[in-house]
Amino acid sequence: MTMVELDVRQVPKPQRHGQIFEEFAALPVAESFVLINGHDPRHLRQEFDRDHPESYGWEYLESGPVWRIRITKLSSTDLPRKLCDVRAVVTNATAADAGGAVWRLEVGERQLDANVVHLPPGDQIAQHIGPDLDVLIVIVEGDGELLTETGTVPLVVDALVWLPRRSQRSITAGALGLSYFSVHQRRPALSIGSAPSRQRTPG
Repeated sequence: MTMVELDVRQVPKPQRHGQIFEEFAALPVAESFVLINGHDPRHLRQEFDRDHPESYGWEYLESGPVWRIRITKLSSTDLPRKLCDVRAVVTNATAADAGGAVWRLEVGERQLDANVVHLPPGDQIAQHIGPDLDVLIVIVEGDGELLTETGTVPLVVDALVWLPRRSQRSITAGALGLSYFSVHQRRPALSIGSAPSRQRTPG
């Protein structure tokens, strides 16, 4: 059987990667297609490494002036994998005095959004009404408090906290700073790249 060839040299750049990933998604396990491109698609391979690690094969058949690459599907779904060491992320953020979302889930095809958020001592996520979805957070390091519409919830290491959709809240880091992991259903057409609003509290 002749292997399918996908020639993207004349495809507008904004559409190329989408077409390639659609072709990959349609492959049965252990089957391949040949990508034809006018340059070495290094950024495309980085996306495959990010979204489909160990789930695809990449073999150069020709390397210029026309690039021909055999791409093979190795598994029926993306494979379970470790994403990061949360405490190492927090340690690095603390050392750099970084604040906001210091790690985020960046897999392209996903149903969840997730962040590791670090607030230096005294920093605050100002009072706001949350998004129209439930959020879970786990306190990883430090301490602080969650101010709700009617009271205060202490935030300590290993606490699992539920933030109901559209609930009113603010979070303030204590003297040790505050680091937590948050996860919620993915918000369509929104990015989680922006850090939460921060302001210094007096004293």
